[in-house]
Amino acid sequence: QVQLVESGGGLVQAGGSLRLSCAASGSIFSFNTMGWYRQTPGRQRELVATITSGGSRNYADSVRGRFTISRDNAKNTVYLQMSSLKPEDTAVYYCNNRITTTQGTRDYWGQGTQVTVSS
Repeated sequence: QVQLVESGGGLVQAGGSLRLSCAASGSIFSFNTMGWYRQTPGRQRELVATITSGGSRNYADSVRGRFTISRDNAKNTVYLQMSSLKPEDTAVYYCNNRITTTQGTRDYWGQGTQVTVSS
């Protein structure tokens, strides 16, 4: 069974920084694309950033230039460095990993971590 555990959320003032981490554990054969999504009440979950197994990165226009996604394959961890935070970045952030186990390949989600940016 695969588990994703997120950490690093919290309250920060506008202009500040936070780093989110998402560590995967379990019977993992390989990782594929890893990513971060976010959701606010009443809205659909939206893509923030993704990184492929080859290191190619993709960002939402709203965070490009302010957020950086990275991964440490040895630690089964994906990170999201968030800088120049804005109040509109306030949301619950979820990590998503496409993981291959002996039972096949599917997407796994973390439990979510709250990020609140005060003005």
